[in-house]
Amino acid sequence: MTPSSPVDAVTAYRAISSRDPRYDGRLYVGVVSTGIYCRPSCPARTPRPENCTYFTAAAAAVAAGFRACRRCRPDALPGSRDWDVRSDLAARALRGIAAGVVDTSGVRGLADAVHVSERHLHRVLVEQVGATPVQLARTRRSQLARMLLDQTTLSMADIAFAAGFSSVRQFNEVMREQFGAAPSTLRRAPRSSRGEAEGRVPPTGATVTLRLRCTEPFDAAGWWDHVAHRAVPGLELAESDRVDRVDGESGVEGGTNRSVRRVVRAPGGPVEVGITLAADRPPGAVPVRLTLTTLGDLAPTVARLRRWLDLDADPHAIDEALSADALLAPLVGARPGLRVAGTVDPFELAVKAVLGQQVSTVGARTLAARLVAAWGGPGLGGLATFPTPGRLAGVGPDALRTIGLTGARATTLHRVATAVASGLTLRPEADRAEVRASLLALPGVGPWTADYIALRALGDPDVFPAGDLVLRRALGALDGRDPRTADQGWAARRATAWQPWRGYGAQHLWSAVAAGDIVISPARRPTPGPTREETP
Repeated sequence: MTPSSPVDAVTAYRAISSRDPRYDGRLYVGVVSTGIYCRPSCPARTPRPENCTYFTAAAAAVAAGFRACRRCRPDALPGSRDWDVRSDLAARALRGIAAGVVDTSGVRGLADAVHVSERHLHRVLVEQVGATPVQLARTRRSQLARMLLDQTTLSMADIAFAAGFSSVRQFNEVMREQFGAAPSTLRRAPRSSRGEAEGRVPPTGATVTLRLRCTEPFDAAGWWDHVAHRAVPGLELAESDRVDRVDGESGVEGGTNRSVRRVVRAPGGPVEVGITLAADRPPGAVPVRLTLTTLGDLAPTVARLRRWLDLDADPHAIDEALSADALLAPLVGARPGLRVAGTVDPFELAVKAVLGQQVSTVGARTLAARLVAAWGGPGLGGLATFPTPGRLAGVGPDALRTIGLTGARATTLHRVATAVASGLTLRPEADRAEVRASLLALPGVGPWTADYIALRALGDPDVFPAGDLVLRRALGALDGRDPRTADQGWAARRATAWQPWRGYGAQHLWSAVAAGDIVISPARRPTPGPTREETP
């Protein structure tokens, strides 16, 4: 079942009859007799087939007149990742809506971003998704507002503002439409969700603590290892500590507490972000702490964090597809729910990719730290914000060389900054093929850099950077192949079996090499990351 095809009613009914959680977030069932839509795993009595209507988006169910079930909370689930595989207009528009483009620029701004008229955009989304751009954006806002109602003690006015509503009146109207009740009623949680309500955290000044939903399994250790190994001093702080026992009374064994802190640039000012991956992390959620300059920055910051943490991934579908390959099956079994770390700043990711050409990950991190120290912006908590495209474009190649870059690399970095400052879009709604072509047109940017940016900045889950030496050797080692014959063409052909999740296959290889599970050189194991210079 894919979003672009009609829902198979037989398969869908089988999923809800067996309460199959693998379809949660990918399928919604509207029950005609009650006017409620649910997730397939809803514990309520299974409705009769003739009373079921199926949707691939929560907004489509709302547009058809259904309201969210208060028992199974389908609105709290991550959406389907199937749309990220696609590069057509509907998929790009959905990614833009999820990133908050409609909230900041309206439907006209979204239409301009995907290069079509508002009318055409409206027609395509209604045909393929079952909801208009406005309805999709309203559902997104209402879901964030419901999370704030459940998890914080913010006032109704603050929640409306933080979720992106233009007024409290609009907030009340949309929440009634989406959930069939006033926001104040939703905050008075029913007995079944009282535990969550009692866990509400009051805001401390401009600091808000939230639990961002995800589908388990979530390989928190794998995500943290990737981020921590690349954490830039002065920009990010990654820490871990071993705990011997989580709960001495219950006898629960200990583990490792991991955390990441950094600053994210937002329209209203810098936002300090803290992510906690505790040994006793509750399943299905990642705790985050945001110190905001203004509450209006909460919605776009949450959207960025979800992309950074890859919280909208469907681990069941991904792991099942990759496990079908005998070479990858052991790696998937060792790291179920492995995520591809994205980024909170696509330009920052692009710069890091250029800095990493022909140097180790440690060397790239050192260069990035010097860059931040020289041209970074004001931040919070002793951490700076990453330089803007305009700032680096105005610096010039000669100044960039002072941080230790070669002349060729400084020129490439300046070209990338100038291109982004001049309008090259690296946002999720961008046309990936156009972005790739634009990047490759810049001297010094080759296929590896373009692929790496597509994977982590644009969120393309089906990118396999075959130009990466570590990936080729790791794949060759698994296949028992002579490293000299594991060339780019062979690696690219071998990875086609993993479509449409080749990016996750690449991440499994990188993670296995970093952990020492795959030894690709008798003398020295190269550090995963860019290992070859791309011709300037």
